[in-house]
Amino acid sequence: MPYRVHDRRWRILSVLCIAVFLVVVDNTVVNVALPSLSRDMRASDSALQWIGDGYSLPFAGLLLAGGGVSDRLGRKRVLQFALIAFAVFSLLAAYSNSIATLLSARALMGASAAFIFPAILSLVTVIFEDPKERATAFGIWGAAAGGAIAVGPVVGGALITHSWFGSIFLFNIPIAVVGVVATVFVVPESKSAVSRPLDLGGLFFGTTGVTSLVLAIIEGPSWGWRATTTLSLFVLSAILLVLFTRHELRREGPLLDVRIFRNGAFSAGAGAIATIYFCLFGFIFLITQYFQLVRGYSALSAGVHTLPFAAVTVVATPLGALGALRVGTRYVVVAGLALVALALAWVATIGTSAAFFGPVIGAMMVLALGFSLVSAPSTAVVMGSLSPEQVGAGAAGNETTRELGGTLGVAVIGSVFSSLFGPQVRRALAHLGLSAAQLGGAQRSMQAAQATVAHLPAAVQVSARLDVTNAFMTGLHRGCLVAALTATVAAIVIFRFLPNGRSQLPIT
Repeated sequence: MPYRVHDRRWRILSVLCIAVFLVVVDNTVVNVALPSLSRDMRASDSALQWIGDGYSLPFAGLLLAGGGVSDRLGRKRVLQFALIAFAVFSLLAAYSNSIATLLSARALMGASAAFIFPAILSLVTVIFEDPKERATAFGIWGAAAGGAIAVGPVVGGALITHSWFGSIFLFNIPIAVVGVVATVFVVPESKSAVSRPLDLGGLFFGTTGVTSLVLAIIEGPSWGWRATTTLSLFVLSAILLVLFTRHELRREGPLLDVRIFRNGAFSAGAGAIATIYFCLFGFIFLITQYFQLVRGYSALSAGVHTLPFAAVTVVATPLGALGALRVGTRYVVVAGLALVALALAWVATIGTSAAFFGPVIGAMMVLALGFSLVSAPSTAVVMGSLSPEQVGAGAAGNETTRELGGTLGVAVIGSVFSSLFGPQVRRALAHLGLSAAQLGGAQRSMQAAQATVAHLPAAVQVSARLDVTNAFMTGLHRGCLVAALTATVAAIVIFRFLPNGRSQLPIT
């Protein structure tokens, strides 16, 4: 059966990559600003995690709604309105004068992004019908996404160095404007032939269930893992997610057809994507702080030091897609996950004075290669396993797992860090005559601990500063080991369930 070939397909893809870059770069652009925000707004470690997850959580929670809305109202139309909303809320974030306002603006940006991504993936899937061309398109799409992840800290560092933190959000506005204008003239309209009412019950159960889970993970270190509030949120999350699953199975037009997870290709591919974003976002959350707070780099320098990741990702992501066509998806994806695990285990061995041009850059390049081998082939398998009427919901489901992976990466790895850093700092400084309030403040974040040490007598400052740094490195090492273990387990599971086809599965 011949495939329909769209004359402007590559121009359309280039426009969609602009929107991909905008949404993904905002996941990481704030990371180099975290030390500045910790200092200027006195943000705790949990607040710093929320600055990242405040964007990712509504992004993940509303992706399913975004997929359904774009299927019903038209993918081009939804993409345009969502880009405009993203620009407006970026302006609000830029001029925030408190953590609460900033978190609100970030949440609204994440909600806007949730309507952008499903439209993009659905359009790519519909426009590129030929499996080989679609694999190439997803490779280019993956390179844009991977490059944006790595370029974010560089852009953020440059803007923080030469301006104020709000400039990292103003950066979004011209990109969004270009994306809207280009979409008007280049991208065709596309929508599902079947129109169903939006599943509000599924939206409620799914969003509140995920939010409860992430809230418990992020605040667990400060509330206490055995605290009633923490345990209650875990139980509430489990109940809500079970209700979500039951509701979706019974509904004729579900927000997410959970039956698609019975498809081994879809589940394994989505699981691989969630794993690499879990590992990557957790790593970036910690490594940008390591560069600035342990190594003493400026925000710009910290961003520049992530460029090796960007360079490898941009080059290797399309090669990962081509490699899957030649040797099989399973082997490429599992090899990528193994490299991710190796890289993170390597990071867990670095010291406070490790040479950048050695273990640090080596680990980052291996991580980038592993990420690249997983990203495009897994996305191609996921989207290729869906029928034409499922592409919107499937794209949303795929992106939900991606964003949930990233959200949980910051939450889990950040919480592993906080659970070790805070108590170790408190023990190290307890004998120095600090008040309970001072000790409590010092364990809130690395920035707060360094500020507390700066007010100690000169005779003990050097040893106290070393103790604080050692506490940070303990948290960094353990967090990376948790991520490495996660990638290892995922590689074993995915080897068992991911098909080894040499191209994505055709849409039937």
